[in-house]
Amino acid sequence: MVDEIGVWMTCPMTKYLQDELSKRFNLFKSWEIPSKVEFFNQHSRSIRALVGNGIHGADSSLIESLPRLEIISSHSSGLNQIDLVKCKEKGIFVTSTPDSLTDEVADLAVTLTLATLRRICAGDRFVRSGLWKQRDFKLTTKVSGKSVGIVGLGRIGSAIAKRLEGFGCPISYYSRSEKPNSGYKYYPNVIELASNCEILVIACSLTEANHHIINREAIDALGPNGFLINIARGAHVDESELVSALVEGRLGGAGLDVLEHEPETRYQLKETERGEIDPVPVERDEVSEIDQVPVKDTEGDEIDPILVERYKRG
Repeated sequence: MVDEIGVWMTCPMTKYLQDELSKRFNLFKSWEIPSKVEFFNQHSRSIRALVGNGIHGADSSLIESLPRLEIISSHSSGLNQIDLVKCKEKGIFVTSTPDSLTDEVADLAVTLTLATLRRICAGDRFVRSGLWKQRDFKLTTKVSGKSVGIVGLGRIGSAIAKRLEGFGCPISYYSRSEKPNSGYKYYPNVIELASNCEILVIACSLTEANHHIINREAIDALGPNGFLINIARGAHVDESELVSALVEGRLGGAGLDVLEHEPETRYQLKETERGEIDPVPVERDEVSEIDQVPVKDTEGDEIDPILVERYKRG
């Protein structure tokens, strides 16, 4: 079987997964192949399966390069990096792992909400820098009891809603269709949802229809006392409009687990308050340019210069 079935892996994954695939199939690791054109000329017809993730999937060009491809397996809940139209056209099966990280992502959404509204990261830096000796840290706001709107009441959205119910938060939502048994108030569009909540959580999949679904109108509907939390995909949010709203005080704050142009800027936690963005990079070597640019110092808060530069360019 190993000699007969080739598997194309789009990016490095866990050693366990690579070892198990290698035992059963002829595993081709894309990152180890210097010339893919030459490789495909020789081996493309042996590849019948592709393994990817939420960042490195399979576009039309790659699918066309593999004439005997039968299945694409994405180690991710999202499928936006896979050309599903092309897969349907060619009869290629597509699988994903929608429940593998539901609890983890929902936990992070709540953590991000708490950190954003209570300004945990900014407060930590305020103490570490010694600024507490010079002035008081301005008051933050609580999460408990605040109205929460969720965009996308799927597996993750529902898990977030259940957790925030424990904080006494009234829950409402917008989704492609109303969930009659959810027990939560439904709004027919994002603008109405944002107008009727204090915390807006993005938890939907990314499609062409909801690209930049959080635009200027949605941000203004949320308002200067509202907070945006995004644990879905960066492209849901118009980043230039977000930065504009934060700088101008039209939005209370934002907690972003994702950005549109990753991994150019990649963060696990981003906390903002009144136009101040706090970047906490996961891998410093990926965002070392942040250290080279002067940033705003307001009680320990910072503005991410990469986002601000995009805002200035319009």
